[in-house]
Amino acid sequence: MTKIKRIGVLTGGGDCPGLNPAIKAIAKKALENGIETIGIRDGWRGVLDEKETVTTLNAEIVRHIDRQGGTILGTSRTNPFKIADGSQSVKKRFAALGLDA
Repeated sequence: MTKIKRIGVLTGGGDCPGLNPAIKAIAKKALENGIETIGIRDGWRGVLDEKETVTTLNAEIVRHIDRQGGTILGTSRTNPFKIADGSQSVKKRFAALGLDA
């Protein structure tokens, strides 16, 4: 079994309550286990975008985000499975970002 060292988190679809607390919980638990957490901005659109759309979710960044509404990462309603070669683009981007999960 491969040890997970780096994970990516994104929020997709519509904005809703509880996203920031969920992002914070994921990042904190990952940090406790020595796992780097990368936040991907603008949901699946951010994954498919060629621009730099990621940020490291460290303790300082997530410390107070549960006090804000919405999502610090932004979101989109992009569906990679409705785009030609979308799933392949997602795989390539995940590999380029060095994500294990």
